[in-house]
Amino acid sequence: MHMADALLSPAVGGTFWAGTIGAIGYASKKLKDHLDDRKIPLMGVLGAFIFASQMINFTIPGTGSSGHLGGGMILTILLGPHAAFLVMASVLTVQALFFADGGLLALGCNIWNLGIYPCFVAYPLIYRPLAGDGRSAQRILVASLASGIVGLQMGAFSVVLETLLSGKTALPFGTFLLMMQPIHLAIGIVEGFVTAGVINYVRAARPEILDSSASSEPLAAGIPLRNVLIGFIALAVVTGGALSWFASVHPDGLEWSIKRVTGKGELPDQEHGLPATLKSLQEKTAFLPEYGFKPPANEPKAKEETPSWPAVDAGTSLSGLIGGVLVLAMALGIGWAIRAFRGKKII
Repeated sequence: MHMADALLSPAVGGTFWAGTIGAIGYASKKLKDHLDDRKIPLMGVLGAFIFASQMINFTIPGTGSSGHLGGGMILTILLGPHAAFLVMASVLTVQALFFADGGLLALGCNIWNLGIYPCFVAYPLIYRPLAGDGRSAQRILVASLASGIVGLQMGAFSVVLETLLSGKTALPFGTFLLMMQPIHLAIGIVEGFVTAGVINYVRAARPEILDSSASSEPLAAGIPLRNVLIGFIALAVVTGGALSWFASVHPDGLEWSIKRVTGKGELPDQEHGLPATLKSLQEKTAFLPEYGFKPPANEPKAKEETPSWPAVDAGTSLSGLIGGVLVLAMALGIGWAIRAFRGKKII
């Protein structure tokens, strides 16, 4: 559900950039007051895991579409909403800057759509009441499904609303909505099951993490996190380095919806003004565009062919590993910066 710049007007993109920056400032200020230093490494490894997981699109049977894990609920349940939002912002920023996954103008919208709704709406209003004390596997499953579906439905609706406000007449509001909501309902169900699986793994391995996030209380000094951290690092490496080869070749839910409405998988890029400037900047910063090596500048554009599956590709593996390291570094840097400014009035 990563929006491209072609779906937005500069006014809408800029407005959501401002809203997202405000939300980042709010989350940083709140986190400064109750950041558990021992969870900073967990922020990093979970960010790397979510980055790698988002590389794997899974096929939605009978639709010709695919979806990928959003990861907002996993981050929020394990880290709390404020740290989770900052980690999600790190994931999406790395994707846009270095892998051209989602536009730079659209980055504010993408962080809003994939971060605000799971972290600050679905988690407190749906997951926590349904999950209770977080010790029942059955309640975790029900809560994960309900909150995952609602969070993704809100994000999908937000995409449709943002295109409407941008005046994209090629995507009529009602028609586009009828495509987006059902396909993201299916994706949300898969996300709910994956979320429940990850949370139940942590519940079995180190339930104190769930208790700490739910209560905003720091972990006890004697609680070891080494095995959990190693487990998520291993998952990130395997997922980004190898399982990413098995991503579905079908278009994701957003691309599929656009194609069903317009007959094309994407809208044409805007050739002038701010969108064109940001596209030019992204072409310079994205050293592994679309999670693969850049073709030589003088090489003629290859004809589109049906992608092979599995797509065993060194560029994909390198993207998964480098991207995970970049997100790890950014999330750790955010945590350390907030810790460094604790007690000061800068944040």
